[in-house]
Amino acid sequence: MFDRFYLGLLVVGAIAAVALALVWPQGLGDRSPAPFGHEPVLRSAEMQAKMRAETEAAQKRVDQARQAVRTIQNQAIAPSQ
Repeated sequence: MFDRFYLGLLVVGAIAAVALALVWPQGLGDRSPAPFGHEPVLRSAEMQAKMRAETEAAQKRVDQARQAVRTIQNQAIAPSQ
């Protein structure tokens, strides 16, 4: 008798989990089905501009670090007098 109660509760829990997955906010990925979804954050023009600026700033820092290493290596190989 306890198995009937437990397995029935397990089935109801599984159905509730699937239903919740259908309506819960989708996060930053693709859009959820029509009545529940909203425009994904990463696809907005403002967020695209922020991500582009962050990528460019990171690339600039990497380039500066590489240039600093090159300078140090060049000074070690052929020190200027």
